[in-house]
Amino acid sequence: MTIAGRPYRRHRQITVVSLLLLVLSMTFGPTPSSAAGADWWNPTARPAPDSRINVTGEPFTGTNAQGEVRGFVDAHDHLFANEAFGGRLICGKVFSEAGVADALKDCPEHYPDGSLAVFDYITKGGDGRHDPVGWPTFKDWPAHDSLTHQQNYYAWVERAWRGGQRVLVNDLVTNGVICSVYFFKDRGCDEMTSIRLQAKLTYDLQAYVDKMYGGTGKGWFRIVTDSAQARQVITQGKLAVILGVETSEPFGCKQVLDIAQCSREDIDKGLDELYSLGVRSMFLCHKFDNALCGVRFDEGGLGTAINVGQFLSTGTFWKTEKCTGPQHDNPIGTAASAAEKDLPAGVEVPGYDENAQCNVRGLSDLGEYAVRGMMERKMMLEIDHMSVKATGRVLDIFESASYPGVLSSHSWMDLNWTERVYGLGGFVAQYMNGSEGFSAEAKRTDALRDKYGVGYGFGTDMNGVGGWPAPRGTGTANPVTYPFRSVDGGSLIDRQTTGERTWDLNTDGAAHYGLVPDWIEDIRLVGGQDVVDDLFRGAESYLDTWGGTENHRAGVNLAEGAAASASSQEWNPFTSYAAGRAVDGDLATRWAGDWSDDQWLRIDLGATNLVGRVTLDWERAYGKSYRIQLSADGRDWRTAWSTTTGDGGLDTARFTGTPARYVRVQGVERGTEWGYSLREVGVHSG
Repeated sequence: MTIAGRPYRRHRQITVVSLLLLVLSMTFGPTPSSAAGADWWNPTARPAPDSRINVTGEPFTGTNAQGEVRGFVDAHDHLFANEAFGGRLICGKVFSEAGVADALKDCPEHYPDGSLAVFDYITKGGDGRHDPVGWPTFKDWPAHDSLTHQQNYYAWVERAWRGGQRVLVNDLVTNGVICSVYFFKDRGCDEMTSIRLQAKLTYDLQAYVDKMYGGTGKGWFRIVTDSAQARQVITQGKLAVILGVETSEPFGCKQVLDIAQCSREDIDKGLDELYSLGVRSMFLCHKFDNALCGVRFDEGGLGTAINVGQFLSTGTFWKTEKCTGPQHDNPIGTAASAAEKDLPAGVEVPGYDENAQCNVRGLSDLGEYAVRGMMERKMMLEIDHMSVKATGRVLDIFESASYPGVLSSHSWMDLNWTERVYGLGGFVAQYMNGSEGFSAEAKRTDALRDKYGVGYGFGTDMNGVGGWPAPRGTGTANPVTYPFRSVDGGSLIDRQTTGERTWDLNTDGAAHYGLVPDWIEDIRLVGGQDVVDDLFRGAESYLDTWGGTENHRAGVNLAEGAAASASSQEWNPFTSYAAGRAVDGDLATRWAGDWSDDQWLRIDLGATNLVGRVTLDWERAYGKSYRIQLSADGRDWRTAWSTTTGDGGLDTARFTGTPARYVRVQGVERGTEWGYSLREVGVHSG
């Protein structure tokens, strides 16, 4: 979810017009579809009246000559965000048993002219006034810059599927603080309660679509919980839907005045519940620092507003430090915001050093416990919205275990991490930008995709309050020409019509989800067929990442519990820093040596083993220059790996597998004024 901000203005009170009551009372039952018959992709019954799909031709099925699935991936969407934030921030529903008129209607407070559409004018600017009538006229919404109205009506998603999309990640989303401060709501603000409801409604939508096609399992909208199911669904030509979670306080893990409000037991219980709901990917932090990790900042006036929300939620503002590497978080927005009026008297948003652009918060001990808990459950972790300090630690952990389950789904990580993500076997998608910008960024990373043999994805973030591609205009040299062929060539796609409104990407931009195929055609015209071909390989690459995650097996740590010795150990009357503390399997203990450069830690594996990977989890006192040495007898040593640029954290040394009984970490130069200190050393065969 990405929130866009605009100036706040006060509006006068309005009343709801009586016409709304008439609209609320209208219901429509399913009637036979005129297109029904042998065409499996058309329903035997569809609600009437309803949106049109405006796509003809059979959806592609099967695999390509290499046995790979095909299709586009939306790695980041929010189908049911209308149920989040208290239920009145996003207006309209994905579907309704009462029909399209009930689903696509505005929030009550938006009638008669949008004067009380508070969030609308905060996000869009102007005075917030708009025609609230949805079905059947849709004069003012949905629109590419209207961030408070439903964009994911089920028939629009159906059009995207018919246009070639085969994977949709439905991120269950909410934010308790936004809910609590927003004026209008019809429910409580507990985040996990909203997540459960959105998961249930996703399954309800599957049943709703199934009913149109004659029964359970027959519809095109298929929720999947493993990569094999997803491949089967896509091979059948249907849409594989994966559940994810994007929320600010998962499992209640907020922090107040730097004190965590959750425990390891809460994390285990929360992960188990989400997994049982079908969730297979998630964010650990979003917008506000929490007890698990620090966040990547927001910019502009929105940054100020989010920082205020951070203070109201946690009692602390964002804190920054100078970055230690090329990666950096977004600059903190410091422009004035109406949200500042919500601060207690005498409290002000602090200023920030423009040369200190990194969040001081990284991945906490609880956050690391959650990451490892996701690994145990074979879940995929979203690193967008994490601070670079947190992201770096996550990537270190995953690299130390060769764990591929890492996702960047909508351009919110530092782009310098891209190759590390691909190197792990992870998946990258770009935010749904305008075709020019999207194509340029796709081409910037094209060589990396070629190197790793992967496809590409997009993250629409629809219903995520972020803004979507504006129209390029009919005067452009290469507008989308209707009708056009789908990428596979089997379908003909015309302008999309719902009720009395017909949308054209050239003049309307990406107003709703049904225009995803039109946007992809625009990318083909602007960026070329190569960009679209990479997108069409997205489904295969996403499922490669998911399948690799499911098939990951934790390697045996040959060092755990082994005999260890060291050149020295730091003396402390209360705590032992003996060599064995670095191989006891407990990250809360450590070996620490004397405060001099030439120190070593030696591990006896007890027998000769093939050694090809050593992981070192440094405490603050780390080695800048050190060697990994191997020996068969403990006397003759061979250097298998070395570095002179160590920077602490979690290091992974990989080298050609070599038979050895003894492993030695030989310090050459310290990275701090203290000695060398290792929380844990892991030794693996490969």
